[in-house]
Amino acid sequence: MISVDEARAKILKDIKPVSTEVIALAEANGRVLAEDAVARRTQPPADMSAMDGFAVKAADIAMVPAQLRIVGTAAAGGSHDTVLQTGEAVRIFTGAPLPDGADTIVIQEDTEFTNDAVTVLETAKVGRYVRPAGLDFRGGDIGLTADRVLSPRDIGLLAAMNIPWVTVRRRPRIALLSTGDELVRPGEPVARNQIISSNSLLVAAMIREAGGDPIDLGIAEDNAASLREKAAGASSADMLITLGGASVGDHDLVQSVLAEEGLAVDFWRIAMRPGKPLMFGDFAGIPMLGMPGNPVSSMICSFLFLLPAIDALCGLTPRQPPRQKAILDQDITANDQREDYMRARIIGTKEGLPRVSLFPKQDSSMLSSLSRADCLVVRAPFAAALSAGSEIEIILLRHPYPNV
Repeated sequence: MISVDEARAKILKDIKPVSTEVIALAEANGRVLAEDAVARRTQPPADMSAMDGFAVKAADIAMVPAQLRIVGTAAAGGSHDTVLQTGEAVRIFTGAPLPDGADTIVIQEDTEFTNDAVTVLETAKVGRYVRPAGLDFRGGDIGLTADRVLSPRDIGLLAAMNIPWVTVRRRPRIALLSTGDELVRPGEPVARNQIISSNSLLVAAMIREAGGDPIDLGIAEDNAASLREKAAGASSADMLITLGGASVGDHDLVQSVLAEEGLAVDFWRIAMRPGKPLMFGDFAGIPMLGMPGNPVSSMICSFLFLLPAIDALCGLTPRQPPRQKAILDQDITANDQREDYMRARIIGTKEGLPRVSLFPKQDSSMLSSLSRADCLVVRAPFAAALSAGSEIEIILLRHPYPNV
């Protein structure tokens, strides 16, 4: 068996980013920017008023009260196009450009005015309430660099930069192939010895959340012909994930059958619990992960190995689920040679850290406890026994790679 870290390094070593595509900015949230975004305009394009009031010359209001003649109006979307002279003012509104000759804004609360004249009651220095041209960015500036997951904030910036289309990494296509005569889809008739297939839907949801596009190849029966037929659907994918059949039992056919179709296995056992029978290799030119059949194992393996692989396919630096300190609420025994990931709930805080309680049963088939869990308690191989109140490491079970 190899370690979790060694397995992750092997999986990520040769993964290359997928190709790019051009999409409308309105569709770009959550996508990975593939090229630097260069501003196509200056923002603001001219000196603009930041308040409602009067555009004036600061020298004219050095002593107050000062009476000025109102010679025009400038509103957002409009302008006053005559040069401002000494003793003059222009009624101006937020977002309107300053007329030539003006250098400051007096807010209307500091004035008394009629249709023709304004009395300024408070002085204002040069540049007061003025947004200078290019305050935000200038044409030709790089607003966002490549290899960035676009957030709603970024969409707003790109729109202001007058960029209607963006070049992004296409969503990696991840093929999912479930295996086993015992599996049926949710809602289908269930025979006496069958169970509902939950793995593919769980992993597909994680793929979508990480920015990938899952392709469901269906459920292969426990025979070579069915497995070959279903696996052929992965030819257009960027990665193949098999669910179940990766061990060495008489009905675990993935290794033997797919080897005939071009699978070269790198490893197939990891020193972790759950998820020991994880397989990785190259299947006819694309990376292939053979997940364990139990759904909890598949979910944890997806956290640790699949999501970083999707990062790499998207051109991002592969990330790991962040760990944090917590306080254990009960005694636990010493660990064996496998790195352990145990489901737990957060039941409060102690000394500023989450206080966690492990579920009494950690069977890797139990989705009910997985759904109720808030975190995974991580234990290193050969970790010593711990008593209640000890400090431990946890991984929170929310999206492990928040982008925004």
